[in-house]
Amino acid sequence: MIIEQEQKFKEVLFKLEGKINEQSFFNKFLELYPEVWKKHKIMFSNFKKSKQFGQTIPLPRPEVSLRKEIRIWLQKQ
Repeated sequence: MIIEQEQKFKEVLFKLEGKINEQSFFNKFLELYPEVWKKHKIMFSNFKKSKQFGQTIPLPRPEVSLRKEIRIWLQKQ
């Protein structure tokens, strides 16, 4: 989960030049918000470590979850 996601996505969209697609948006987000991306990956890692042995919790990898959020947000625009 990314704090103030809507605001950050709007800023990324504003700074994008040329063709806007999921990949270019993802790359620009990583460029503009490396600290947010790092926290997102750390939260995923900590959650994965915290689950008990033999217990599976379906949680998408950080790259997959961010791309999904971007895709959904771009479709709404």
